[in-house]
Amino acid sequence: MENIKSYVQENKDRFISELIELLKIPSVSADSAYSQDVIDTSEAVKLSLEKAGCDKVEICETDGYPIVYGEKTIDPALPTILVYGHYDVQPADPIELWTSPPFEPVIKTTDIHPEGAIFARGACDDKGQMYMHVKAFEYMIQNNNLPCNVKFMIEGEEEVGSVNLKTFVENNTEKLKNDVILISDTGMISNQQPSITTGLRGLSYVEVEITGPNRDLHSGLYGGAVANPINILAKMIASLHDENNHITIPGFYDNVEELSLEERAEMAKAPFSLEDYKKALDLNDVYGEKGYTTNERNSIRPTLDVNGIWGGYTGEGAKTVIASKAFAKISMRLVPNQDWEQITELFTKHFISIAPAGVTVKVKPHHGGQGYVTPIDSIGYKAANMAYTETFGIPAIPVRSGGSIPIVALFEKELKSKTILMGFGLDSDAIHSPNEHFGIFNYLKGIETIPLFYKYFVELSK
Repeated sequence: MENIKSYVQENKDRFISELIELLKIPSVSADSAYSQDVIDTSEAVKLSLEKAGCDKVEICETDGYPIVYGEKTIDPALPTILVYGHYDVQPADPIELWTSPPFEPVIKTTDIHPEGAIFARGACDDKGQMYMHVKAFEYMIQNNNLPCNVKFMIEGEEEVGSVNLKTFVENNTEKLKNDVILISDTGMISNQQPSITTGLRGLSYVEVEITGPNRDLHSGLYGGAVANPINILAKMIASLHDENNHITIPGFYDNVEELSLEERAEMAKAPFSLEDYKKALDLNDVYGEKGYTTNERNSIRPTLDVNGIWGGYTGEGAKTVIASKAFAKISMRLVPNQDWEQITELFTKHFISIAPAGVTVKVKPHHGGQGYVTPIDSIGYKAANMAYTETFGIPAIPVRSGGSIPIVALFEKELKSKTILMGFGLDSDAIHSPNEHFGIFNYLKGIETIPLFYKYFVELSK
């Protein structure tokens, strides 16, 4: 595959322009106002797989947004790689914080990306990283060096919990049969130091509702005499952590995987500057569970965070009311061995129990998923490391991610195969935030590296 670099350079402008066209479509799965755009994106992905060289591509309908499935079989006796990605994106809000419109992609140079980065919602998560696989596949087809069979499964509901993917996978285990699953929906340490994500946190996401009086009340006539749902919600949320930022839900830590000091020492070898971390986020200091480093807090420890809170009057000026209701959305990132459904039950039971008299509590579970760990002695990990080593000139470092991809554990359960997480994004790419971007270097380096994974995986599988 000596000519992969030249192929990427020769087609660089086309690769970038094709991605930009895909990023222009606002495929926001969480907002029904964009439903046609999500469907249009699935059609665009289908067309790209057909043009790249798949023998068969189909739009698979679900109870929600469709899954795009494609395949290329060159010899049933050879290994099969299943590529997973998603074409839906997060909402762009708050729009006013974007320096350019979120669905009008532009290329800008930055200190981290001197070769330029594409700024747009979905640039890194996950359209850019998903599209690397399409272009890497195109290269292997065009140069007649695809070493094995490949299948693509690109969904449109990842950002809303992959609500229909489970049913699709369960009903199509033979169609999706593979030897390894390849995903690029994570990041790496830096453009100089690649890394392979070996662990993902699980997730439990809930919404809570506190109700006091049957209507909004005058805060002068009723203040101090009836329960204020907003005040009470704030107190209840505050009580979910103690003075050491330890989560106070009974049983929450019962199944938490405790890493040995030796394992924690290996993790600590990854290059990390606390001062640079604070500077990048404009922080005076870091914050978190006592007894753990910053990198441990955001990877191997569980968390509980309020993602949104509202109630009462929030418009311009003053309105002196005691709100009837108060709401919050809460996410809990979980580590391996914590079952997300059990954690949701523990949260619900505890949250209801700490409510004072005078209010009622509702807890609405939204979605969740299990954590995941992939072994570094697997053929897939070794192949990925060899690929990174060849293109970056330095071995990859195994890291645990703080993020969640709930379907990874589902894949192992239903398809009986391991997942390799070959991410090319950076922590600074602002995924889920205003001004999300993806480096041109990273995008092209991914296209260059992925075919080498295929090569080495097949060689190591013999």
